[in-house]
Amino acid sequence: MSSPALSALSPLDGRYADRLQSLGKLCSESGLISRRVQVEVAWFEALAAHPDFPALPPLSADDRQFLADLVKDFSLKDAAEVKRIEAATNHDVKAVEYWLKQRLSERPSLAPHREFIHFACTSEDINNLAWALIIQAAIFEALDPLLGRIDRRLEALAADHAGLAMLSRTHGQTASPTTLGKEIANTVFRLRRQRRQLAQVEISGKINGAVGNFNAHLVACPDLDWSELARSVVEELGLVWNPYTTQIEPHDMTAEIAHALIRINTVLLDFARDAWGYISLGYFRQRLVDGEVGSSTMPHKVNPIDFENGEGNLGLANALLEHLAGKLPVSRWQRDLTDSTVQRSIGSAFGYCQLAWGSILRGLERIAPDEARLAADLDQSWEVLAEAVQTVMRLHGLPEPYEQLKALTRGRGIDRASLQAFIEQLDLPEDERRRLLALAPADYTGNAREMALALPRFV
Repeated sequence: MSSPALSALSPLDGRYADRLQSLGKLCSESGLISRRVQVEVAWFEALAAHPDFPALPPLSADDRQFLADLVKDFSLKDAAEVKRIEAATNHDVKAVEYWLKQRLSERPSLAPHREFIHFACTSEDINNLAWALIIQAAIFEALDPLLGRIDRRLEALAADHAGLAMLSRTHGQTASPTTLGKEIANTVFRLRRQRRQLAQVEISGKINGAVGNFNAHLVACPDLDWSELARSVVEELGLVWNPYTTQIEPHDMTAEIAHALIRINTVLLDFARDAWGYISLGYFRQRLVDGEVGSSTMPHKVNPIDFENGEGNLGLANALLEHLAGKLPVSRWQRDLTDSTVQRSIGSAFGYCQLAWGSILRGLERIAPDEARLAADLDQSWEVLAEAVQTVMRLHGLPEPYEQLKALTRGRGIDRASLQAFIEQLDLPEDERRRLLALAPADYTGNAREMALALPRFV
């Protein structure tokens, strides 16, 4: 671990920095500055290309390439220079504007036009689009691909163990059997539904001036269709145009993203706790890692730390996401600055998601079912067939079937012999009696295997 990581305030930038490098590049201060540069350049180029804005002539191919290179090659050194300018201006977006003007001043063909950088814009025109681009990249380049890896691992486990019978536990007590594959398939189905909802969120933006009405724009050029130009710039950036805003884009989109991630995290939290419990019961074995220590004093320990780390960091992620979703869409009148400082924690919220998901994936890659333990638990739980027996008794009109099985089984374990003795004395058709006598807990899994193998694909 490097010295900066050792002295970092946040564990995301310290202990766990190596796990979050891709996301750090997207959501860091440097990442935000680079997106601001991208937006400023996109607006400048759109003005130059518009026939109704003759004040800025069309750009040559070389000038367009120069601007494209400013965006593509933006470096940590460039970001540090922007921060040096900000130290004097005490304004982060103005620092980006000044940095770009300096770069344009170096090029004779662009120097006369440098005042069209940030033309008629308010800072939030740049910031909202920069953050939208960051969110879009973080979700679809870093986070969702990791969910895809979790999905594929879970789907493989569900298919491989579709028919592996397992004792259910409702209220922590023995209950009608299922299969391990079906229980994992439940998580896959839930996760895919929430991933679809995440993918369907429209990542939106605006570039319409100080209070959302193109006031300065229309004073300068009343005949230009500014709304259409702004829409085209936003859409060219790959975002959805929001025409109705105050000074700020209202952050409803960010809240939708946050809520979608909260639901994904809740599904994974539920799974992590169940996996932890199944490891505790011995249903899952954990693959040993050479050199790993489970306890500083108990040498035998192989702790489910990946699922525990996942659970803990899911909680941190959701705490941040809840605040982002509740705070960001609320702004006093046309603008206050409370959103700006809160937005800077979007990367942290995403970081805790990525950290937790990575831990859960590592946990998944280490577990395998202990089939003997699963079978032993089933063989010691013949009382779970009481449901099957009383249901068949109902079908054939036998008296008080539920009550008879309750007297036989409630609060006490029974074995195969005692259950079969009960079945033998029932006034049932012979074929039904034989079917119940042949039934064992491991056979009583309904359509669990078929469900585990019939998961709908993620689209």
